[in-house]
Amino acid sequence: MHAFDILGDPVRRRILELLADGEQTAGMISETIRAEFDISPPAVSQHLRVLRESGFASCRAQGTRRIYAVETGPLQEAHLWLERFRPFWNQRLDALATELARGKRRSRTTPADPRNPATASESDSEEHT
Repeated sequence: MHAFDILGDPVRRRILELLADGEQTAGMISETIRAEFDISPPAVSQHLRVLRESGFASCRAQGTRRIYAVETGPLQEAHLWLERFRPFWNQRLDALATELARGKRRSRTTPADPRNPATASESDSEEHT
């Protein structure tokens, strides 16, 4: 199964989020996931099995409990694959930052217009100070 097939499922993503905070028992994971997603314990177990078999999580026995931990290898592979697309995101994020800065400059330099509700409230607050 491909990494993005694993990560595409919201239940498995949530389990990985829980494991990113530290090791968790199968019982704790199951309790949280059942409460958040309203799925059966066998369904949670199936998701844990997929994560184990795909290498995203490991499991060790501690007495009768099963302790799960996140494995970073597959996540790093997904990160490296996504890294090639970062320039597209950065370009768009930079453009967004520029537009936000322009909007802030305009709002500071535009005089209050009593006919414009957005600037009228600024004018009103200035009069009361």
